[in-house]
Amino acid sequence: MGIFDSVFGKKEKTVKEKKELPWILLESMNQLDAIAENSADKTQVLYKHSSTCGISRMVLNMFSEGYDTDLDIDLYFLTIQNHRDISNTIEEKFGVKHESPQLLVIKNGEAVFHTSHGAIADTDFTQYL
Repeated sequence: MGIFDSVFGKKEKTVKEKKELPWILLESMNQLDAIAENSADKTQVLYKHSSTCGISRMVLNMFSEGYDTDLDIDLYFLTIQNHRDISNTIEEKFGVKHESPQLLVIKNGEAVFHTSHGAIADTDFTQYL
């Protein structure tokens, strides 16, 4: 223990456990019809992520840290670079202009809420259950 440690107190490094979110990978067009249909009974959330954007990575980390894993929703994850066709269809099907990162809440076949960038982490899903 060094002199500075004894005077100022040694700070222990803490390792944050990474929270595992219940992501469902969005990888086929057929899933979009199922999402719209399932949204009649259960809230569906689409998260559009850019794997080449630092802001998108930062927002994803913030979202993951604050997400309540006890929520009863289906949480879909789309990597735009892998499925740009699906991203384009989401824009057409739900009438929401593409952004990245972007989050859409689907209820009764419609986008009832959407946001992008830093505002994603502040989303309160309880009002859409």
